[in-house]
Amino acid sequence: MTITKDHIGGLLFLGLSVVYGYYAYDIRMFPGDQFEPFNAQTVPVALAWIGSIIAILMLATASKHSADRLTFVGLDLALVAKLMLLVWLFAQALQWLGFLLSTIGFLLVGYWLLGERRLKTLLLASVPFALLFWFLLAQVLAIYLAPGRIWQWLLGV
Repeated sequence: MTITKDHIGGLLFLGLSVVYGYYAYDIRMFPGDQFEPFNAQTVPVALAWIGSIIAILMLATASKHSADRLTFVGLDLALVAKLMLLVWLFAQALQWLGFLLSTIGFLLVGYWLLGERRLKTLLLASVPFALLFWFLLAQVLAIYLAPGRIWQWLLGV
């Protein structure tokens, strides 16, 4: 059997969906919420099932031509490593800077790493998206997002 890029992508997506689904069941709920039709686990579990089904479909319909074999020629593995480091730094910055500033910084540096150098484009692609996402999470869905330790120290919040 020839393993192609489509097979690798499907397997990775299936693995991600299965692990996501496994940990979705660890999401804590308020007492009695397990009997509700919609609770904190509903959307993550549904996304895991949908992702798994899509991954299986990807595997079933994957190209089997030898011309589509997996090659590492032309891949920028250094860029992948930088982006992975950026994701780790974002996770670390969340507890110190808070969601909004961490997300803006993550998007700015991510776009810069991907080749965008115009400051106006960087700001217009990062700040409005982060503000809108913060607004939806914090104001519309009423999800508590910690302001960050630095703001707590500086402002006494």
